[in-house]
Amino acid sequence: MLHSHLLYLSSEQVWAYPWRQGRLGDAVRFSNDRVGVDAFMDYLDAQPYGPVYLLVDLIEEDFQRITLPHVTGRSGRRLLARRLLQQYRETPYRYVQVQGREAAGRQDDIALLSALTNPALVQPWIAALELLRTPLAGLYSTTLMSASLVRKLGLADQRLLLVTQQSAGLRQSYFLDGQLKFSRLTLAVDRDGAPVDVARETAKTQQFLTSTRLIGRGEVLHTVIVAPHTTLDRLEPQCQDGPETAYHFIDMDSAARRTGLAQAPALADALLLTLLGRERPASQYALGAARRYFQLWRTRLALFGASAVLAAGTLVWLGVNLWRYVDASSATAAMYAEAKQYDGRYRAALSSMTPAIDKTANMKAAVTVAQLLVRQGPQPLPMMAQLSTALDKVPQIRLLQLDWKIMPPAAPAEPVATGFMASTSGTVMEPISSLMLGLPSKVPQALRLEAEIMVPPDNYREVVDSMNAFTQELARQPRMAVEIVQQPVDTRSNVKLSGKAGATTDGVETKARFILNLVWQP
Repeated sequence: MLHSHLLYLSSEQVWAYPWRQGRLGDAVRFSNDRVGVDAFMDYLDAQPYGPVYLLVDLIEEDFQRITLPHVTGRSGRRLLARRLLQQYRETPYRYVQVQGREAAGRQDDIALLSALTNPALVQPWIAALELLRTPLAGLYSTTLMSASLVRKLGLADQRLLLVTQQSAGLRQSYFLDGQLKFSRLTLAVDRDGAPVDVARETAKTQQFLTSTRLIGRGEVLHTVIVAPHTTLDRLEPQCQDGPETAYHFIDMDSAARRTGLAQAPALADALLLTLLGRERPASQYALGAARRYFQLWRTRLALFGASAVLAAGTLVWLGVNLWRYVDASSATAAMYAEAKQYDGRYRAALSSMTPAIDKTANMKAAVTVAQLLVRQGPQPLPMMAQLSTALDKVPQIRLLQLDWKIMPPAAPAEPVATGFMASTSGTVMEPISSLMLGLPSKVPQALRLEAEIMVPPDNYREVVDSMNAFTQELARQPRMAVEIVQQPVDTRSNVKLSGKAGATTDGVETKARFILNLVWQP
């Protein structure tokens, strides 16, 4: 809460405390009138921008205990808001708290309603904060904040009456099982200027608590008085324990140590303000639109925080990238040094060797060409494998003669590398085109096939069927073209069919023969 301010408002004046590093600063006092409001605006306008917490200590603060049907969820919240509005119509500063349920009957909810019944004492200060666009964090009550003081002081009595001397007067707050039930504010001095009799005021409060059944007859009311040491010396003789009253005294020095104050204050205002500054609870009394500047301030703070996180992340990312860059640069330098070392060793090794026949680049090119020739050079094996597949499908065919060759491709548009071959006699032969060797693409292959059909004698139909089946099997091969040069039987209509398949010539049985031309593009 850097640059925050805590305001303590009473019926007559206002104290402004700066809050820095978890401690209260020096207070500045303003009168509770028009002049005081103007002076306060001038003072706050010159201070650093930050949230403001307004703590009020007014006699015009009412408390009511009611019971309501037990309803949960949104319906229950609406019921509490409606009942609170019915109870306090004349003020916008209202507060409600459900404190449990009744033990018998319908087990209704027990709620404590509270409000500032004279809003005119508070509204000028809130209007001044709105005019300055100061973020007002919340509106708080010293009575409601006294519950935190009870916890800090370690008071665990079942029926406890806390008496504190504050700027507005003597505040008596009744707690039952740790929950606030009732509070009243009286003047610290009477009309004659003499200190108020605390014992008599305690008796009045106890009588009221008994009449409202907040304490039963015969039950002991533990009254705890928090005051400076000099005041306690004067009060202890007046406050004597009775059958239904037990007094306990807490020195202001001890209370200051328990709440974390370095110095003991004269009044309990500083104790409550310190607890407010450290705990920073949600606004007790509703502020409505007067809290919008605080919400804007909180959004702005969140944006600043997100920007800081983003900037920190960017710096971390930049640092990591710089570290990686330096690491990569050092690794690259090491690799270059290692490569230079290997290069020197390689050259040293080459200097001791016999000079090579040719350059390394030419040798690499020769190896590449040799690998291309092995991979793309014309070979009869793939075409023979396709022919073998067709013969397996038609076993009646028997090969007689094969003539395999490669077909020269079309002349290229650009010059093609050629090589010269020398004969054994020393004369230069015709150059061989690289296209014939499969460079840059594989060359077509041709196969002239002469075969005969092994069928029974005089069975022309089977001869024709076997021939057709064999040619169809060959045509099914990928990129294979089949041309029939000579058929086993001349089936043309203008030719006389004569002879028979099973005829013999000079005692040797002859078979139906045919010739095919196969062209395959790899």
